[in-house]
Amino acid sequence: MGRIVAIDYGEKRTGFAISDPLKMIVSSFVTVLSRKAVMYLKNCTENYDIELFVLGEPRQMDYTPSENMPRVEKFKRNLRRVIPSIDVQMVDERFTSVLAHRIMIEGGVKKIKRQDKGLVDRLSAAILLQTYLEFLRK
Repeated sequence: MGRIVAIDYGEKRTGFAISDPLKMIVSSFVTVLSRKAVMYLKNCTENYDIELFVLGEPRQMDYTPSENMPRVEKFKRNLRRVIPSIDVQMVDERFTSVLAHRIMIEGGVKKIKRQDKGLVDRLSAAILLQTYLEFLRK
């Protein structure tokens, strides 16, 4: 069984989360510079059996595209070009960063650590993937 990788793509950084092969457990994975994200994923496909990429779809509260949408769409096209064998599904990411901050606060993460944007990106990707897996189980 293959794994699913969630991608929280940003202008500067991209956070990743990965499922276990049974798609039961989500692990916050890594944050990389966005310009290196596709090649990082290409390398991941050589080390892991990845069956799907779940990419955060940046939308406003009224569901209109956010300012990051053109960059995400360009990233998606590039990802499909470089790794055509793995499907990319877009998933609403509107509340992932807010939830990531809330989880860190409730978890007692110190303020200085909460300012680590890479940590927020990884946690946002994990929330995105957890939400997607819960949707699959319904």
